[in-house]
Order: sequence, then structure tokens, then C-alpha cells
Amino acid sequence: MQTRIRVVVAKPGLDGHDRGVKVVARALRDAGIEVIYTGLHQTPEQIVETAIQEDAHAVGLSVLSGAHLTLFRRVLDLLRERDAEDIVVFGGGIIPDDDIAALAALGVARIFTPGASTSEIVDWVRGNVSGQPSDSRHS
Repeated sequence: MQTRIRVVVAKPGLDGHDRGVKVVARALRDAGIEVIYTGLHQTPEQIVETAIQEDAHAVGLSVLSGAHLTLFRRVLDLLRERDAEDIVVFGGGIIPDDDIAALAALGVARIFTPGASTSEIVDWVRGNVSGQPSDSRHS
């Protein structure tokens, strides 16, 4: 049985700029996607715990601090450790093209850079994140 897509949207690390992530969260919500916004200054551990507790289908990270490689890698590692690899990880921020390729190699499904429209993000989430419940998650 398909349910509404649930996305945890998070601002990991010390970055305090949250206007863009709030715009994206609202656009997803307005499109009928359930959004759990964790707020500023979240650790990867907090983000993964929230995603598992909320039975999220995806995690969207917003990183403007330059620590994207470290933060995305840690979130992906923690999801693997928790048998929650089925949670799709995507994100956005000011990320160099070379790092986008490196993030993809780590398992990040998509990176949106400045200039991406909210409709592009919504359409991608709808097309790439399943609302199917997972039987493999363990807390």
C-alpha cells in the first residue's frame, strides 16, 4: 500500500542559513509531501535518528558551509549502520561540480545547486522517492 511520501529536511553542521531550506520544505509540503524539518545545527546522528523514527522515505540535506562531503558521507554511513539504506538521500547547497560527482559516488541520489526551481525539486522527489513502506528498517 502506497502512502504519502515522507521527507526529513535538515540543516547539518554549523551553517546557520536556513531561508532556502525553508522554501524547499514549504514547496514539498504544498505539493502534498509530508515534511519533517529538523531545524538548524543538526548532527548527522540526529538527522538519521529522526529519519528512522519518522519512518521517512528520504532525507534532504541543505549544506552551505563547505562541509558537504563529510556531512553527506556521515549520514549515508549511519543509514547503512542502521539498516536504513532504502532511505533516499538528496540535497542542495553551494557544492562544486567535482564534489557533486564525488557525492553521487558515495550514494547521494541528487544534488540541487543554486538556481534549481522548487518545481524541479518537487518533481524529482515525486519521481525518485517511493511512498512504499520499508520492512527492512530496524531501530
